[in-house]
Amino acid sequence: MKIAISAESTIDLTKELLNKYDIKTVPFTVIMGQQEYLDGEIENQQIYDFVAKENILPKTSAVNQFQYEEHFKNILKDSDAIIHFSLSSEISSAYSNAVAVANTLKNVHIIDTRSLSTGIALLAIKASEMANENKRLEKVQASFILDKLKYLYKGGRCSSLAMFGANILSIKPQIVLKDGKMIVGKKYIGKLDIATAKYCEDTLNACSGFDLSHAFITCTTATPTMLKVAKESLEKRGFKNIHYTNAGATITSHCGPNTIGILFIKE
Repeated sequence: MKIAISAESTIDLTKELLNKYDIKTVPFTVIMGQQEYLDGEIENQQIYDFVAKENILPKTSAVNQFQYEEHFKNILKDSDAIIHFSLSSEISSAYSNAVAVANTLKNVHIIDTRSLSTGIALLAIKASEMANENKRLEKVQASFILDKLKYLYKGGRCSSLAMFGANILSIKPQIVLKDGKMIVGKKYIGKLDIATAKYCEDTLNACSGFDLSHAFITCTTATPTMLKVAKESLEKRGFKNIHYTNAGATITSHCGPNTIGILFIKE
């Protein structure tokens, strides 16, 4: 029985990794003014330029039922079943749309990952490696550290007072996926490179054990030092495959520049 692995573009994997693990994706849509773009076909710098010029965030549109139907039916031409890993149902309507379509088809299984970005990728890669086992993995660590609260403020996820205070004190907030929702975790003060090192240390120390097969360093943009300290923190814990990926347009539209995260599966 051939089982296909599927996800939305918010999985934030490179084309090389998508091909390596044979993961099929269907894109979100990013709307900037009068222009619509498919996630994966727009550069993050275009988003930053748009926000700087228009002083508003792009809008992101979840995959609709028609798109899912086309996507799943196309995969089923060459596969017997599909396991689709969807963006957290607490964040987007993508999951409910996928479920509605799956209910009209045979052997299409939708998993609410309760995660985002390469947190989804960890599950999809594990499923690909497990081949014919349809098992839900619960314990993904997905978090990021943000340079500024500007994009969260524009998206209505924090108050003007919180943003003002963060800017004055140079606070770098940690955003954590908990129960499928994005919440603010620890707050770091000071230069971003130093805050990133502390964020990585705290995130790893908070876990008692790891699945060491894969870890991701995912960013919208990052300095060489940020990437270096993130990699070294994962290497010290013994992760075998450390992947670098850029966050796609959907994630970038909500988090802004200089956002970085380490993501892995906890035992």
